[in-house]
Amino acid sequence: MTKRLQGRVAVVTGASRERGIGTAICRTLARDGADIFFTHWGRYDETMAWGAEDRWPDALSRELRSLGVRVGHLAVDLANPESPSRLLDEVCRTLGNPSILVNNATHSTEGGFETLSAEMLDAHYAVNVRGTCLLCVAFARRFDERHAGRIVNMVSGQDKGPMRGELAYVATKGAITAFTVSLAAEIASLGITVNAVDPGPTDSGWMSQELKTALLPNFPLGRIGQPEDAARLVAFLASDDAQWITGQVIHSDGGFWN
Repeated sequence: MTKRLQGRVAVVTGASRERGIGTAICRTLARDGADIFFTHWGRYDETMAWGAEDRWPDALSRELRSLGVRVGHLAVDLANPESPSRLLDEVCRTLGNPSILVNNATHSTEGGFETLSAEMLDAHYAVNVRGTCLLCVAFARRFDERHAGRIVNMVSGQDKGPMRGELAYVATKGAITAFTVSLAAEIASLGITVNAVDPGPTDSGWMSQELKTALLPNFPLGRIGQPEDAARLVAFLASDDAQWITGQVIHSDGGFWN
């Protein structure tokens, strides 16, 4: 049976950790037949509590190739404004023109009103807004229409309610929610759909047991979200089954409320 993404090239940013959402997205798209090019940036992970998994990109590449698809990857700092063009040049050189783009990479550090600074805002903006926006438009400008185009931006539910203590993060992710809606209208004539996915709180390796216990009562389905939950929705939006869905922000969060 032909897989629904057979012959398509997908770019997934931010697949640097075994338990991450980016890794789950790569796996799910590959199982559907898409060739995968993913990015990672270990220097950011080194600053996080979970730390860098330096060997993971090569391990993930081997795993994806075992599924019968072509694979490429690149260490990319999306805070560099030249990175989107450099990334797509490498994708085209190694795998061909992409028709699927998943903007999963993010910059996130805690900071409420007491600690918010220009430096914190700039660091979040460089990756979450500028990097995502430039990659989206570079993808659209190169789109060759051999397959239907798909852009999926990962957001965090800023249109649903507050996220206290992370002002720079919510400001930049909220910007991508607005950008998604307008970009979808602009490039629909090219045959590209643009949607955003809010996976809600997801157990992707960063949650403490205490946090899981505190969050669990807010999930009416009785469990905390897993990376695979988000990945299944992204794969659907990347497929022909989702050809009539664009400009949407989809909350795939198990009914989470806060």
